Amino acid sequence: MSFPPFNEQMDVIRRGVAEIVPEDALVQKIEKSLKTQKPLKVKLGCDPSRPDLHLGHSVVLRKLRQFQDLGHQAILIVGDFTGIIGDPSGKSKTRPPLTLEETRRNGQSYLEQATKILSTKKLQMMYNSEWLGKMSFADVIGLASKYTVARMLERDEFEKRHKAGEPISVHEFLYPLAQAMDSVAIEADVELGGTDQKFNLLVGRDIQREYGMEPQVAITLPILPGTDGVEKMSKSLDNYIGINESPREIFGKTLSIPDKLIYDYFVLATNVSLIDLKLIKQTLDDPNTNPRDLKRRLARELVALYHNEEAAQAAQDEFDRIFVKKDLPDEIPELAISVSNDSIGIVELLSETKLVASKSEARRMINQGGVSVDGNKIDDDKAVIELHRDVIIKVGKRKFLKVSKV
Repeated sequence: MSFPPFNEQMDVIRRGVAEIVPEDALVQKIEKSLKTQKPLKVKLGCDPSRPDLHLGHSVVLRKLRQFQDLGHQAILIVGDFTGIIGDPSGKSKTRPPLTLEETRRNGQSYLEQATKILSTKKLQMMYNSEWLGKMSFADVIGLASKYTVARMLERDEFEKRHKAGEPISVHEFLYPLAQAMDSVAIEADVELGGTDQKFNLLVGRDIQREYGMEPQVAITLPILPGTDGVEKMSKSLDNYIGINESPREIFGKTLSIPDKLIYDYFVLATNVSLIDLKLIKQTLDDPNTNPRDLKRRLARELVALYHNEEAAQAAQDEFDRIFVKKDLPDEIPELAISVSNDSIGIVELLSETKLVASKSEARRMINQGGVSVDGNKIDDDKAVIELHRDVIIKVGKRKFLKVSKV
C-alpha cells in the first residue's frame, strides 16, 4: 500500500499523545519508511493480569490502530512470561505473579476484546515466552549487566519504596529488562504505552542500543481518568466504562462523567476529526453552552464505536424515556424469590436480589435516596415490601428489576 504524506502521518500520531521520545527520531523513521515503502514495527505490550478492557485501555489501543491505518505494522506482545514477574508500574508493593496458564488465558481474552479496536489485517500477536522462556541463566546475567541498580532506583515507584523502607524484590528489576528484550526480539521501531510506562519504554531504547540496534521511539499516552474524574479508570474502583458493556451502560456512564473531562474523552476515546475537536473546544469554552449537549454526543460516539449507530440512537432514546420522561426501560430483568407471608424487608429484598453487594450497601443506598419501588422512593431501611403482585425495584440510576414471589 502507499503511505499517507509525512505531515498527515505526524498530525495523526501527535493527536492526544503525552510525549514522543525523541520526536526527531520519529521524523527520521517515518521519512525512511516513506522512502523505502516499508512499514514501521509499532509495539504495544499488553498486561495479561487484567483481561477486561475499558476506555482507559482503549487510549493506547486506539493509537496503535491509528498507526495501522497509516499503513504500519502493529505488534501486540502478550506478556505471558513477564506476567509471571508482575509489572511494578504504579505499585507500592510487589504484585502477585500469575501462572503461565493464567497469562495465556487472559491474553486470549485481551485479544478478542482488543480487535474491537484494532484491525486484524495488519496485526501480529506474539507471546514473549517465545524468546524470554529460552534465555539461560547466563543470558539473564548478561542482560542484567547492561543496566545499573542506580538507574533502576531512578524509577519513581522504586525510589519511593526504597526511601519508605518498603521491600523491593530483585526479580522486579528484571521486569523492565524483560520488556526491553521484547523490543530487541521484534526489532521495534516504536513502542506505545501510558505515561506510567515511560520508564519501561526508555529502558527498551537503552537495551536495544546495547544490542547494536537503532533505538525505538517511545510514545506515551495520557492516563484516562475514570467517571469519578479523580482516579485512574479502573474496574476495581468501579469508575470504568467497559468496551464490552451494553449500549445502555456505556451511554449512561458517559453522561455521569464530570464536565471537565468531556474534551479529553473526545480526544482520547473517539474518532471525531481534528476539525471537529477544535469546534468542540470552542463550544465548551462558550459560557452559553450546556455541557450536557456535548456529553450526549460523546455518549453516542462511544456507543457507536463499540456497537453501531442504531444502538447509539436507541440508547439515547431509552435514556430519555427513563431520566427525562421518567418512563421505564423497554426490557427489565425479572426474578422470582421465595418469601413468607407475602412480604419482605427492603434491605433483605435488595440483598436477596443481588441489586447490592451487601446489606450495609442497601442501607446506604436507601439513606441516600437511591432506592424506589414502583416509582415510590424508599427512605426507611426498615420498610416492608408487599409481594402480592409484581413490583419494580430501581437502585441507583440504571438498575431495574421486576420481582415476583415464587
